[in-house]
Amino acid sequence: MSMDEIAISQFKAKCLAVLERVRKTKRPIRITRHGKPVAEVIPPSSVQERSAWIGSMKDCVEITGDIISPGNEESEWEVLRD
Repeated sequence: MSMDEIAISQFKAKCLAVLERVRKTKRPIRITRHGKPVAEVIPPSSVQERSAWIGSMKDCVEITGDIISPGNEESEWEVLRD
């Protein structure tokens, strides 16, 4: 399957339309300058919905003990020493 090509000057003039075309057709487009490839615009890979990972660790962690208080006594803190 050959990739469609577009001159860089046309891409500059029609950038948003070209990007929308790639999104809709899922076919990449090669951008050229004087007939030589400069870049390729490819369709995005699948994106996981935010709602799929938010809260995904729910019920996987068990909190034991005090998570608010410091891990050691204030007398051990070097910053508080004179």
